[in-house]
Amino acid sequence: MIATIKEIIADFHDSNLFTGTARHLEMESVPGKATICIGVRRSGKSTCMFQRIQKLLKSGVPRQNILYLNFFDDRLHPLQQEGLSIVLEAYYSLYPEKKGDETVYCFFDEIQVITGWEAFTDRLLRTEKCEVFITGSSSQMLSKEIATQMRGRALTWELFPFSFLEFLDHRSIEYKQPLTGKNRSLIQNAFEKYWESGGFPEVADLNKNLRVKIHQEYFNTILFRDLIERHNISHPKAVTDLAYWLIDNAAALYSVNRLTGYLKSLGHRAPKASVANYLEWMEDAYFFFTVRIFDASLARSNTNPKKIYSIDHSLITSISSGILVNSGHLLENLVFSALRRVSEKIFYYKTFGDREIDFIVRMPDSSFALFQVCESMAAPETRKRELTALNEAMEKQKLKVGTIITRNESEQIQTDAGTIHVMPVWRFLLKIGH
Repeated sequence: MIATIKEIIADFHDSNLFTGTARHLEMESVPGKATICIGVRRSGKSTCMFQRIQKLLKSGVPRQNILYLNFFDDRLHPLQQEGLSIVLEAYYSLYPEKKGDETVYCFFDEIQVITGWEAFTDRLLRTEKCEVFITGSSSQMLSKEIATQMRGRALTWELFPFSFLEFLDHRSIEYKQPLTGKNRSLIQNAFEKYWESGGFPEVADLNKNLRVKIHQEYFNTILFRDLIERHNISHPKAVTDLAYWLIDNAAALYSVNRLTGYLKSLGHRAPKASVANYLEWMEDAYFFFTVRIFDASLARSNTNPKKIYSIDHSLITSISSGILVNSGHLLENLVFSALRRVSEKIFYYKTFGDREIDFIVRMPDSSFALFQVCESMAAPETRKRELTALNEAMEKQKLKVGTIITRNESEQIQTDAGTIHVMPVWRFLLKIGH
């Protein structure tokens, strides 16, 4: 086995790295802690790891100081019985002069498939001169569970599918302020492509038929490997039907009681507790996200209906029946995805007049911001409804600024509470960054 590991390490040192499009995620390392990259399947975690390796090489780190192993490699399967200790034995038998003197950068893909990986990683951090980087999203352990297992010994970073800025980089479109007329036209055209293809790197340049086929493959893989197999679910059709309902009702309100009743109407015997588990497991897989109402009372926040969003707006169009989902829902889901990249603290808001604001977000600087999503403000009744709701929320939360995100409209409106910025979604995506 040692000879096999040595061969794999040597092969990597002779290989060319596929680094793809540079991601905007800056994963900072802390001495004595593993760096963990988590996220949905096919979001580019392994490629992001290769980008980190490439940066190290460019900074002068010798290639021999990089230890990379993908534990999905079937040649490493015997490690299940033999344990991970021989990984170090194999590496230092190749490069004995590095032990204790030079920093070794350990990159482990899908290490969670090997029993005892936590203790091995902990020992590495305590006893060796090294830095450790881990990714994972297999059916044997979801990425969030990896972070949980390493709590206190790791720093976790989330990687999502391409943001709009990363999509611009992927298409070699430069973005800099102030925008020229030509640059703005290129960016707006690129947004239409992003609107169609979404953010998964693999489908960014594919035609619609291939994109839909691959999205459906993602959907099935996440359902069956990360949910049904992982949790040994005895009624897989109930989970599948639930996932389709959630896709069809993206950006809509739901309650566990309602979902339980829906599954019952289809003939499934899924108790309320099981449905709640299904939802939690889908969130663990970064497949769906739940947004609660903004309320100081956790009990009220939990008992009120919640809103559901998917990881990617284009995935919705590839999977949904097309009956319930409309472009307004897709726009709201896209805005949610952009906000989720910068904050986990996202809620929807109800004013005293029972008017709904799509998002109130605690931003990284701890300030709060209000965002309303509306395809068009052209209809007078729509304009009045959106402005009244946002003005009420701004007054209640003592915020001087609110934002309405539209498909194409741009305007600045003064109200009693402050300033409301109406902006097209492509400009919002540039502003929110990441």
